[in-house]
Amino acid sequence: MTTAAMPRLMTADDLLAMPDDGMRRELVNGELAELTPPPGQIHGETQLKTGMVLYGFVEPRGLGRVSTETGYRIAANPDTVRAPDVAFVSARKIADSRPRRRGYLPFAPDIAVEVASPSDTESDMRRRALMWLEAGSEQAWILYPNTLSARVYRSPLDVMELGPDDVLDAAPVLDGFSVKVSELFQI
Repeated sequence: MTTAAMPRLMTADDLLAMPDDGMRRELVNGELAELTPPPGQIHGETQLKTGMVLYGFVEPRGLGRVSTETGYRIAANPDTVRAPDVAFVSARKIADSRPRRRGYLPFAPDIAVEVASPSDTESDMRRRALMWLEAGSEQAWILYPNTLSARVYRSPLDVMELGPDDVLDAAPVLDGFSVKVSELFQI
């Protein structure tokens, strides 16, 4: 009787060492996931605009860091590395972690922002938001460019639906930050 060899699970370091071929990859429980082509123009512009709005609030106040498509190792052995479209990490969390020039931050961002693509289903986006909360994010924002709307998850049961004229505030993660939802989109 022969036994099939178990496939070797990838690590965060394996993912980091992969060649940059324009594909966005993430690691889920040691397995390569979500091989997707680069996002379209509306998605990219929404990502950029949201990052700029957050950065404009965070940077002058020294509150932490804002990034786009940065990988976070949110589980180990097997490794899971996920990358939100936009993320905010507090200065406190950065100070508590070991500085690294290369590699993934070993925690979830305080705020994870995902921009829904036309092919994303509502259940896909909910799963993604809940994954971020479970990993330790305090908030997960889902942005919908087609309707200029947002859904803000503060917990699995605390979810706010916001239209274009509503105001999104990031309290208590970023006290004082608020923005009209439509301002997160390139119109």
